[in-house]
Parts: sequence; structure tokens; C-alpha cells
Amino acid sequence: MSDKFDVIVVGAGPAGYVAAIRCAQLGFNTACVDKWVDADGKPSLGGTCLNVGCIPSKALLDSSEKVAQASHDFEHHGISVGKVSVDVPKMIARKDDIVKNLTSGIAGLFKANKITSLHGHGKLLADKQVEVSLNGESKIYTADNIILAVGSEPIDIPVAAVDNQLILDNAGALDINAIPKKLGVIGAGVIGLELGSVWNRLGSEVTILEAMDTFLAPVDKQLSREALRAFTKVQGMDIKLGAMVTATNVNKNSVKVTYTLKGEEHTETFDKLIVAVGRKANTKDIAADEAGLKLDERGRVDVNDRCETNIAGVYAIGDAVKGPMLAHKGSEEGVFVAEVLAGQKPHMNHDNIPWVIYTHPEIAWVGINEEQAKERGLNYKTGFFPFAANGRSLAMNEKGGRVKMIADTDTDRVLGVHIFGPNASELISEAVLAMEYSASTEDIARTIHAHPTLSEVMHEAALSVDGRSLHKVN
Repeated sequence: MSDKFDVIVVGAGPAGYVAAIRCAQLGFNTACVDKWVDADGKPSLGGTCLNVGCIPSKALLDSSEKVAQASHDFEHHGISVGKVSVDVPKMIARKDDIVKNLTSGIAGLFKANKITSLHGHGKLLADKQVEVSLNGESKIYTADNIILAVGSEPIDIPVAAVDNQLILDNAGALDINAIPKKLGVIGAGVIGLELGSVWNRLGSEVTILEAMDTFLAPVDKQLSREALRAFTKVQGMDIKLGAMVTATNVNKNSVKVTYTLKGEEHTETFDKLIVAVGRKANTKDIAADEAGLKLDERGRVDVNDRCETNIAGVYAIGDAVKGPMLAHKGSEEGVFVAEVLAGQKPHMNHDNIPWVIYTHPEIAWVGINEEQAKERGLNYKTGFFPFAANGRSLAMNEKGGRVKMIADTDTDRVLGVHIFGPNASELISEAVLAMEYSASTEDIARTIHAHPTLSEVMHEAALSVDGRSLHKVN
């Protein structure tokens, strides 16, 4: 194997493996370094997202949603199934099979694109060299260009040290082999809500402790309030806002959690406790001191608008740099950098990156919310339409949620779209595309949407911006 490549990518998560594939497509002799191993100790590509993040969590969310439907919703359709039983180990095994299929698929893509896969810890050295270390042995490779895609890791909090036995991080929460009677979650963000939803649907009594006083701050308040009501009043999760965890005490089979709420101290005991307070850039030990790699004040790799670091020919993408920690953001940055290296002029709009929370109903948004429009002093207008007034939604027994649009009053340009409802993760793409083309709400309103579909809610929300919705009182 040659020690010299055109491009070396460090990290094989959604940012890194996509960057490597695009580089190879463009004719670069490409290598990709990654240290991840599966439960059997074998190399596994795909990073956090495929191994212990996006994909396995969605597999469990899908399984648990089917349990919830069989337990509570089928009767509305005239379907009787009796008492529903859950085989948790089989559910976990299904999740693992999906992960294995996808990670092996990336290995197949690497082989098809003639990408050299280097297993081990990649570390940037001076003069565009990368040291790959594994089991006490190391080898140095060089490249004309290097792309750092080292991802992120869970944030630890001293008061709740993760042991992945009773106190779990997101990875441990995906491997619980029996339904906890009482489950605690620290953090009501994306990960906390999704993992809490999984086990709530399966029968756990779920309590989520969120230090912030606001619920889902990036989401439009009108929708976040509705979502909070749905998760608590309808689905039964206990979400405590403004709850600051101050201590945990691990016993043989339980965790005692102490927290303050409205100036008073409280304690609760859980069978399992999930810590989901966010993630941080995984930049520890990614570069030798002599390499001179610059990090920002938050420990992320400092990059310019071309994703280039302070070192010529060294780039960084994904969770390790500024911007939202989202797999699709990292992947697009990977494509962007590969095309920059090929002399092309790619474009990526970081303002139009969609967010999704895969609860039920789902939450998705792109652009700004109404509160941000006010803070910026924008002249704006809004419109909304509820799923309860949509024929397809009612046929699906989905009666909650809405689509809300924010637009510029003078130009009618769409500034933001927020969705709480069924299939929000799919519907948001129309909003992203519209905003990428600088579309107006009139453009969406004049676009014919198939009937009956959930997408008609997007159409009606666009009409509502100018007070002319057809199926609700404006």
C-alpha cells in the first residue's frame, strides 16, 4: 500500500465517508481513516450516526411507534389485537441488523470507488501528514489535501457520570434489554425527546429533566407549546422545565437523582437514567502541537467559508466545526470540500439546513421562527394550517399539529417554516427547496399539490399567509 494519497479523510461518519466517496468520484486517490469498532471488535464505518445515533434510534422509534399504534390506535380503525407483548431483545437485534447492513454497505461503496480504508486513530501531523495508530503501532501517511471529519461526542456532566449500566449515554440507551419501569432523562433536546419517546411508548414511566425554562427554543413558540402539550398531556411523559440536576446516587439497581426546581430541592429514583445534554466537537488528540491546527473558543476546528483551516490544504467538516451538528449538514460539507479541491465552485447555504425531531408527531423546521423575526426587527407576516383540517391526516387518525410559515411582508419571500405533525421530516423538504430558490408563499400557493395528501397542509399554510386559506376560517 502506498503511503501517499491525493486526499486523506480522517473520520468515516456521514461527513467523512461522503467526502471520501465524492473525492474518489472526482478522480482523487483517496484514503479514509476511522477507528470505530462494532460490538464484536470489528471495524465499522459510518461513525456515530450509523452505529449509535441517527439510524439505530430511528429503528427503535419505528418499532416503538408500532407498539403504540397496536396498543392505542388500532381500535379506532376497528382492529382488535388483544394485549400487545414486546420482545425487547428481538427489537434490539433488528436495530443491530439494520446498522450492520448499512455500515457494510459503506464498506462496499469504498471498495467500488477504490477508496483505501485505514483502520485506527488518525492524527494530523505537520507538513500534511497523518499518523494512523492502532494497538500501540502507528504508520504515517501523507496527502496533498487532508479533510478532518472527526465528529462529536456526548457532553459529560460531573453530577451524572455515565457507566452505561444504570446511567447511560445515547449509545447505552439504544441497548437497554428490558423495559425500565421508571426512566429518567436529563435534557429535553432532540436526543432526550427521541429516546424518551421510545421507552415511553414501550411502557416506561418517563421523566425528562430540562435545565432550561423554555422548551425547544429554536422551534416557533406556537408549535413548541403545542408539542409540549402533546408529549405531556396526551403521551404522558413528565417534562420538567427549569429542573437543574445537582447530584446522582447509584444503588445496585437504581439511580437516585437530586434536582432543584423553582428554588426547591427534589429527589426521584429511576431504574435507568439517560444523559442527553448535548454533544461537543470530538477534537481531543486530533492534531499534534507542531501541526499548529487552530481551534475556536468552543473547541471546534476553526474554518473559513470554504471549510479550510488555518493550515493550507487542511479542511474540516461536520460536527467538529461551526454550525448545527446534523448528519446531512456534514455530508453536504463533505461534497462541498471535495468539489472545491477539484476546482469547481460549489454552493452550500447554511441558512437553509432543515432540522427534524423524530418524535410522534414529528417536529421539523428550517429558517427563522417568529420570535427571531421580531428580534431582528423584520417586517413579516405569518400563516398556518392545522393537520386536523386535512383529509389525509384525519384518514390516518392524525389530528394534532400544524404548519406555520413566516414570510417577508414586502417581498413575500419565505423566511421560515415550522411543522409539528405527521411526516414532518418529509414535508420540510418542500420548504427547504422553496427557500433555496428564494420562493415566495405565493409560489407555494400557486403550486398544485396532490389530493388527498399531507402536503396540502403546506399549500394551505402558504395561502393562509395572505388570509386566503380555503379550508379554515382566516
